[in-house]
Amino acid sequence: MSARVVTEPRMLIGGQWSAAASGEVFETIDPSTGSLLARVPRADEKDVDRAVAAAVAAAPAWGRMDARARGRLLLEVAHRMREKSERLATLDALDAGIPLRVARADVGRGIERLEYFAELAQEVKGETYPTARGSFIYTLRQPYGVVAVVNPFNHPVMFALSKPAAPLAAGNTVVVKPPEQAPLSTVEMAEIFAEVLPPGVFNVVTGLGPSTGAALVRHPAVRKISFTGSVRTGQAILAATAANVVPAVLELGGKNANIVFPDADLERAVQGAVGGMSLGVCGQSCQSGTRLFLHRQIHDEFVQRLVARLNEVRVGVALDESTEMGPMISARQLETVLSYVEDGRRAGARLLAGGSALEDVPLQGGFFIRPTVFDGVDMSMRIAREEIFGPILSILVWDDRDDMIKAVNSLEYGLTASVWSQNVEAHEIVREIEAGYVYINQHGGSALGVPFGGWKQSGMGVEHSRDELLDYTRIKTVDARVP
Repeated sequence: MSARVVTEPRMLIGGQWSAAASGEVFETIDPSTGSLLARVPRADEKDVDRAVAAAVAAAPAWGRMDARARGRLLLEVAHRMREKSERLATLDALDAGIPLRVARADVGRGIERLEYFAELAQEVKGETYPTARGSFIYTLRQPYGVVAVVNPFNHPVMFALSKPAAPLAAGNTVVVKPPEQAPLSTVEMAEIFAEVLPPGVFNVVTGLGPSTGAALVRHPAVRKISFTGSVRTGQAILAATAANVVPAVLELGGKNANIVFPDADLERAVQGAVGGMSLGVCGQSCQSGTRLFLHRQIHDEFVQRLVARLNEVRVGVALDESTEMGPMISARQLETVLSYVEDGRRAGARLLAGGSALEDVPLQGGFFIRPTVFDGVDMSMRIAREEIFGPILSILVWDDRDDMIKAVNSLEYGLTASVWSQNVEAHEIVREIEAGYVYINQHGGSALGVPFGGWKQSGMGVEHSRDELLDYTRIKTVDARVP
């Protein structure tokens, strides 16, 4: 695909394509080459006002529409997205550096989640309550109105499809802000939403987080927020929305534990540890299993197998069909990750693999790094405590079960964890881990229809399930006196 076909993207506001009112733009870069892909409208508060006003105007009719009718329209969006899936995947490969085969899977997952909520739309219903007061009491579930959706760069098109799905199915209108690092696939798929849905139901504003994103989340007409990103930004959103008392669904950071017991199937656990590094997005995932707790009895053999597998990972440009791991999203993120490598070395951790930028990729100028593993890590080190958002794995050796659990739970993160064991005791260990989604003998992903969400500072609210759909409705109680 030539980048020339996406050099003039526009925002979708009230069913119309628009540049920023100021005429200002920002650049989006191909992280595989460092070359310019497009200049994108840089929305300011006036543009955000227009988008929210369009969503407000469309909200009453969309909210009153029969749930089956809403569901059918969303299913039609999903159908047309499937027809355009290869183009969307290619855009994410170009704009986000996601290997093409990973990007194709992302498109598929996003469409499946959209279809799931479209088919679930009729589950928005209230309850009746028995009473001895001579009243008939029932509840209604009604949409909030306008929902702001602020997405991250690691899975742009998947989140652009899945994050608005529950709000739309529940009868809300949305304003989506795509990631400034990779906005192109969201703008592209907005064409289909514009073709199928009434004007103003689905809107897209492009811009930077501190300006466009901040203006959106603090807008007084926005009644709920969906955000995926860092803990720091999530905290800032909560602070900014306090004045309006606006609720939020937050999926934030993770420093997830992969715990391997002596009785584990070693080959399966090694593959799980590699998969848990989220190499398909160059480790830039809040679900990455970046803390590997290895029992001392199996440490040596496990590490030997792990390093051998990581040295086989094919790193390269995202459009290459054989690439397993593409580049970091930006030069800045690459610098951040490399700074953690140096910090780990200074702290005394042993570098077993990777740790340096690539110099042998087919195209120069991209933001590449090799999969990196540190051994001899302890919980006092920054590489064991902070979310790096890169392909760095820290190995921590354990002997005592209780001490290990204490170390696992010692951080303020609590998104996911994995337990590798063939013993039924694994189910007891799970109860002690402070995380919202825990795997046994596997790592990564989440089953559709099952609640997914973080504990502690890893987030609030759940997604991917009926609970998420209902969370985008408000309960109204009706207490009617019987004549």
